[in-house]
Amino acid sequence: MKPTFRTLRLLPLLSLFAPCAFAEGQWTPEKAQEWAKSQPWLVGSNFTPSTAINQLEMWQAETFDPETIDRELGYAASCGMNSARVFLHNLLWEQDSEGLLKRMDQFLAIAAKHKIGIMFVLFDDVWDPNPKLGKQRDPKPHVHNSGWVQSPGKEVLKDDAKRAALEPYVKGVLTHFKDDKRVVVWDLYNEPGNPNRSAYGPVELEDKPKYSLDLVKKCFEWAWEVRPSQPLTIGVWTNDWSTKEKRDALNAYQLDNSDVTTFHVYGDLAKTKSFTEPLFEYGRPVICTEYLARTAGSRLQDILPYFKEKKVGAYQWGLVAGKTQTQYPWESWKQTFTEEPKIWFHELFHKDGKPFDPAETELYKKLNSAS
Repeated sequence: MKPTFRTLRLLPLLSLFAPCAFAEGQWTPEKAQEWAKSQPWLVGSNFTPSTAINQLEMWQAETFDPETIDRELGYAASCGMNSARVFLHNLLWEQDSEGLLKRMDQFLAIAAKHKIGIMFVLFDDVWDPNPKLGKQRDPKPHVHNSGWVQSPGKEVLKDDAKRAALEPYVKGVLTHFKDDKRVVVWDLYNEPGNPNRSAYGPVELEDKPKYSLDLVKKCFEWAWEVRPSQPLTIGVWTNDWSTKEKRDALNAYQLDNSDVTTFHVYGDLAKTKSFTEPLFEYGRPVICTEYLARTAGSRLQDILPYFKEKKVGAYQWGLVAGKTQTQYPWESWKQTFTEEPKIWFHELFHKDGKPFDPAETELYKKLNSAS
């Protein structure tokens, strides 16, 4: 793997990566709850501008699009959203770490103008396992997330040395923004161990959960050495966490080491409750970092009021329908679509700011005005 900086540039930063005692590890539940008291009810979306097919296209210098970001975060603010979950990529750091940090700062300034705090995601095990820098491919017509890429991707994930070499990326990003109040949470790793069977299976990477668990552990260890002022988390997303005894190794480690408890649920209200309520037992703030899949029963009208009542943070998938094409369902990988579905799967707005369903944006306004 190519070094991130020239040797001379590394010298002032060597202390970041040298072995040291942890300043502080995981927050106590009490400290996490104190943090939660300082925050509004966190509500928003997973955000990618409509002009980007994936994380690389969003952040690379040639395709970074502050004008669209500004306009579309304005749509979010118009209905009272106060936060957004946003994905990064390790290849961006390796390509141009200084440029990435500069663009992240520019993005945070735009978000702050709209009073939107940011949850950054550092790694992601979902969709294309072979990410590549440079010009990204065009969307495959009518297919959900046809160009989203994993971070770090299977060639890095399966290699012990390459996983270890991700340390400068994690520490570099966290150190730069460790006290930045525009960043509200660090989500270190999205859906570790996801096998991608529906799109890139049947076997993308043998023993993927084993490699992912190792990177999950490294993420927390590296982050604890930096110990940002914002909470750290990795959300559970699959298998059974209804009791501590039923948890698998990944879920147990994620839940036992996160400052705030995060999770995904794509189902109706009954399923949402069954996924949410066991998490209250950890005594930490609870945030749902992915939901909303209308034709799978996950509807804003049912679920958002429940999250508000229970003080569960809520980040729906998607904001503006664009190159990710996530208004199409997951089934579009197997089932042929020739036109946009009448009922969108994800997303809230058209590119021009028109809501898919005005009742949904009115619900956001109603609930957020009562925050």
